[in-house]
Amino acid sequence: MQKLLYIQASPRKERSKSTQVASAFLESYQKSHADDTVDTLNIFEEDLPTFDGLKVQAKYTILHGKEHTPEERQAWDAIEKIITHFKSADKYVLSLPMWNFSIPYRLKQYIDILVQPGYTFTFGENGYEGLVKDKPVLVVYARGGSFPEGSERGAFDMQKKYIELFLGFIGFENIQSIVVGPTLQGEPIDIQTMLDVSIQKARSLASNF
Repeated sequence: MQKLLYIQASPRKERSKSTQVASAFLESYQKSHADDTVDTLNIFEEDLPTFDGLKVQAKYTILHGKEHTPEERQAWDAIEKIITHFKSADKYVLSLPMWNFSIPYRLKQYIDILVQPGYTFTFGENGYEGLVKDKPVLVVYARGGSFPEGSERGAFDMQKKYIELFLGFIGFENIQSIVVGPTLQGEPIDIQTMLDVSIQKARSLASNF
């Protein structure tokens, strides 16, 4: 039995196109992996700690190889709890919309909590090395416009580029993706057709994930 962590990064819930596609994937996944568990984390509903003050100080204490003070230890416990929960999964699904060419601010907050030395990455003679290894992840991206890779508009896409950089940095190599879009351009029938194609792709990926 394995654990799949689904990170939902849209406040629109089922009105979100990225959520709809991810939900279709999970529905098929649970049918073909009946013994696995799915843990859903909605980052807009989760009480994420702000990464400031003593938490930042505690991070630099680690970087400098020193021991935490009792106050730093208490502040750092909240960070460790979230990282431990994240790393406890065997597989991951992340769904997110594009906001202003990038990612939702709450997802950035979550990432800033996760990316910590000694927990999700390390640094040595060979440079940076990710510590979250040998785990697959599916990322479902939604965007209102079209940003083809290699095109002039593609340069505006800081959503997929950033997520793939983040995942690769902490050790992920098996990264699959579904890009849902454009969701706000074209006729409604064309948008629905695009969404149906994305949902079908998600369902087909689920059986062997």
